[in-house]
Amino acid sequence: MRRTGIDELREAVLDDGSFVSWDTTPPAVPASESYARELAAARAATGVDEAVLTGEGRVFGRRVAVVVCEFGFLGGSIGVAAAERITAAMQRATAERLPLLASPSSGGTRMQEGTVAFLQMVKIAAAVTLHKRAHLPYLVYLRHPTTGGVFASWGSLGHITIAEPGALIGFLGPRVYEQLYGEPFPAGIQVAENLQRHGVIDGVVPLEELRDTLDRALKVLADAPEPPPPSPPAEPIPDVPAWDSVVASRRPDRPGVRHLLRHGCTEQVLLSGLQFGADQGEAATTLLALARFAGQPAVVLGQQRIVGGIVGPAALREARRGMALAAELRLPLVLVIDTAGPALSAEAEQGGLAGEIARCLADLVTLDTPTVSVLLGQGSGGRHWRWCPPTGCWPHCTAGWRRCRRRVPARSSSAIPHTPRNWLRHKGSGRPTCSRRASSIGSSSSTPMPPTSRSNSPNGLPAPSPPKCMRCALCPTPSA
Repeated sequence: MRRTGIDELREAVLDDGSFVSWDTTPPAVPASESYARELAAARAATGVDEAVLTGEGRVFGRRVAVVVCEFGFLGGSIGVAAAERITAAMQRATAERLPLLASPSSGGTRMQEGTVAFLQMVKIAAAVTLHKRAHLPYLVYLRHPTTGGVFASWGSLGHITIAEPGALIGFLGPRVYEQLYGEPFPAGIQVAENLQRHGVIDGVVPLEELRDTLDRALKVLADAPEPPPPSPPAEPIPDVPAWDSVVASRRPDRPGVRHLLRHGCTEQVLLSGLQFGADQGEAATTLLALARFAGQPAVVLGQQRIVGGIVGPAALREARRGMALAAELRLPLVLVIDTAGPALSAEAEQGGLAGEIARCLADLVTLDTPTVSVLLGQGSGGRHWRWCPPTGCWPHCTAGWRRCRRRVPARSSSAIPHTPRNWLRHKGSGRPTCSRRASSIGSSSSTPMPPTSRSNSPNGLPAPSPPKCMRCALCPTPSA
């Protein structure tokens, strides 16, 4: 595969003539005679003095710090001198409060320098962490190839991590694997597109589209918020029976989080396996995006209705990543709720489902940034409640008209007080709470979300009558 050089990358991404180098003469490091010859040959062949070049440029007028690897210089390997250059650039970007774009293309640490070269990854990772702790964007564009300690440190710490098409990306290089195990590494695994489908990276972007992608990301991450437009007066929300909310919240044609992004955002950048084929399974049940609503930047964390999708521990870890993004970037967090509950399976239990729910709750209630929870459809089980923090905290919970909230899905909740043989007669005992009632007791506020058709089913047929229930005070037709 053809490799993208540093000059080609700068010309494709930065405004014309805007790049200014920050590099100084690299410090001398102890070198054997053979290593000194290798360094001299690499400098002569590439025209650069080290495997990393740093500086600043502009992307559509915005100042951006840049750290770029040159693979032609000893395979882009990182030794002491290269690490010093990277660390100095990151520290300067932090001091000048600049967004930082890193584009590695490297085989990893420089073997000629031994253990001391491996330890430089710790130093670089610390510089990245301090930059992010200063609430500054750190964006990563992985080029072919990126492996070893570089990928396992500053190549995997981006707020957004994307890669060029077809790039070889992985911790263990395929040649090393074959030498260790006597067989080639399985084909198609350490490829950018496959890693994107599995949520390891956020996207695959050709070089010619990278500039526009960075522009969209920086509009959310770096540009100042715009003055919000005046809000129209809220329309009164009609009262509806709780069971009608249950029926409406299960309509397959109800609006989803993608509908919200499509019609409510001026800018959006989708993250983590949500493009290019991640349309099924657990990876697709949680949508993470950066977006602007009426000029206000935000992190969007939404639950997607996917056929066959299972909301398990991995999806919850993705949710925690969204919360961490909001905290690190000091952006509001918009939580879009529409779920029938978490996976109820042996795999989910062994994967630590309950622990992930608990950690999501802990992260959310301690999140020091404005938070809005939007209930678009179903709101059942632990996965819903861990996105609805207690009233009185910073977050604000908003429920659309005719949306339904339950602690536990109907069948699961009925199975607790009733035997399997008669659970259907008591399926109302899960105590569905419509959005209007939730608002009346202070756990959410209704919003003027446009109602769906009053037909109770997509095919126009009347919905079954709600059951009578001795235990459910919210049942539309409770028995005496």
